[in-house]
Amino acid sequence: MLKLWSIRSIVAQTGAIAILCISGASTAAEVSTGTAPSSSSGDMAHMSGHMFMTQLRPRNAGDKEKADAVVLAAREAMAPYQDYRKALADGFRIFLPGVPQPQYHFTNYRYGREATEHFDPLKPTSLLYKKTSDGGYKLVGVMYTDRVDAKEEELNERIPLSVARWHQHVNFCVAPWGQRAAYFGPNAKFGLQGSISTREACEEAGGTFLPHVLGWMVHVYPYEADEKKVWSTGDDEQGHDNMDHTAMPGMKMDPGMKMD
Repeated sequence: MLKLWSIRSIVAQTGAIAILCISGASTAAEVSTGTAPSSSSGDMAHMSGHMFMTQLRPRNAGDKEKADAVVLAAREAMAPYQDYRKALADGFRIFLPGVPQPQYHFTNYRYGREATEHFDPLKPTSLLYKKTSDGGYKLVGVMYTDRVDAKEEELNERIPLSVARWHQHVNFCVAPWGQRAAYFGPNAKFGLQGSISTREACEEAGGTFLPHVLGWMVHVYPYEADEKKVWSTGDDEQGHDNMDHTAMPGMKMDPGMKMD
């Protein structure tokens, strides 16, 4: 298990540990030494070296109605925040504001902590905004979260897995000091864009391996008419994004978070 000073040094360089707290980690050290989900079980689809997604299940009676209720709740939760400044005033904080992104996560860390215990679709962990040409933000969706170790049955209780595909970001190699540039570009080695996706390769490169960077997440775009776009899981012509295209080296530590 990592020493606390080691965790803090990683945070100082990348901030990558901080977001674990809103995703259900009991401590950052505990999750950093855990095991990533295995695609060999048949329960998950290994979409890339850095992301796992639940597979779609056969649809059962009541699944669509349950998912539709979440969509309606998401719309209600979004209604007060068409103006992004209202979200900021109410405690949502922009995740990586200085990094260009297809969409920006305005995260409420209190809601994220509450989501580790129970699901309230009226309290999404993040509001999803797209940058506008005038420098503002347009609200397009929400993100719900669950603990990093939540079982699929729990996810299915929150939003049926026959409709939504939850995802986790995994196999994050924190770059050694002085190699921050290796998070970016076509030849990136570290982070969620990096070629390194195993503990062995990470340690050989002098990095620190994190099996999980975030807990379970699912995006909802309730203004879309097409169900597939409502539950979009990746980049598409609408600009939907699942954060798998950011290296996340510049995360900021939330003042309210505790590392132990």
